[in-house]
Amino acid sequence: MAIYIDAPKCIGCKACIPACPYGAIDMVDDKAVFNENCTSCGACADACPTGAIVLEMEGKGEVDTSEYSGLWVVGEIIHENRMAMVTAELIGEGRKLADELGTDVSVVLMGHEIGHLAERAAGYGADRVYLVDHPTLLRYRTQPFTNVLTGLINKHKPEIVLIGATSMGRDLASRVAARIKAGLTADCTELTINPETKLLEQTRPAFGGNVMATILCEFTRPQMATVRPKVMKPLEYEEGREAEVIEVPVSIEEKSIATKILDVIADDTANKVNLTEADIIVSGGRGLGDPKHFALIEELAQAIGGAVGASRATVDAGWIPATHQVGQTGKTVHPKLYIACGISGAVQHLAGMSSSDCIVAINKDPDAPIFGVAHYGIVGDLFEVIPAMIAAIKQRRGE
Repeated sequence: MAIYIDAPKCIGCKACIPACPYGAIDMVDDKAVFNENCTSCGACADACPTGAIVLEMEGKGEVDTSEYSGLWVVGEIIHENRMAMVTAELIGEGRKLADELGTDVSVVLMGHEIGHLAERAAGYGADRVYLVDHPTLLRYRTQPFTNVLTGLINKHKPEIVLIGATSMGRDLASRVAARIKAGLTADCTELTINPETKLLEQTRPAFGGNVMATILCEFTRPQMATVRPKVMKPLEYEEGREAEVIEVPVSIEEKSIATKILDVIADDTANKVNLTEADIIVSGGRGLGDPKHFALIEELAQAIGGAVGASRATVDAGWIPATHQVGQTGKTVHPKLYIACGISGAVQHLAGMSSSDCIVAINKDPDAPIFGVAHYGIVGDLFEVIPAMIAAIKQRRGE
């Protein structure tokens, strides 16, 4: 990747200066000139109104892959400046992959007043933390996060970059991959290192979950993948573990960002659901017959201290909000206990919950596919089984 300024086209408008997050542009004789801070992130090229800044990309087979090394995890910071659990999961998986490659694990944290999270990343297995702290990064916005991460990747050249397949991760990963012309595999469920080629084998469901495709990125770097939350397991947190912390100075002007966050409205429904962190989930499917019968699912979930999940069919029918959906197009979950009520077990649903520690299926169809993954199966009418379960739970509690 190369970037240069076509001087005759430069009109000295200075639009590129506030767009650069690394302070890499100076004005000399009313013309823009790059200084030593340039990372070729491309932010200035997007801002230039005359096309004077040209970003040239390498073609297929032109990337010197030997220049790239190390495994990076792009961290996600959620409300109240907490590190999302998917970041810990990716650090744990990255640790295994990095050990096979004989390299280290770095974590990129972008946000504001997040210095304390470097210790969290270290405790979960990071060797190095790139800390980018700036007020404009307080909440996720595509443009500044893309510019900062692209610059870091161009400068340090990691071989592998892993990002959580969350709403933020999917948006950021695709934008960065397009900017640097790297390969990206979305929604991976398995990552392995090929022992011969040392390439990252990225496995994901394809064709509606009917087949598993393994994808390689042979000609570009870094090899990028997004991974669904709850698919990988984090390492046990090691208190006192230390990592090298590299503070990355950035200069981002609010006026250079195309979007502005006016207000943040909490989704009370989503907060109550919290499926990805729930230890117990009770899910309902089309077997409920009517949206009003989700009250039965909610009663059982409340009795055992669980969250309410749902199949895609019930969400598509408008019976319950999409925040409850479990499956390939919903949330991937890994609770200690998953109770499937009136769910037949389509492959798309199984892709989102089959890794649960214990699965209990309730269905009147003895041939329902859900029984193929269930640890315990109850063949019967859920309108008889669930009330009996609730009564037994209450009786045991002395209610």
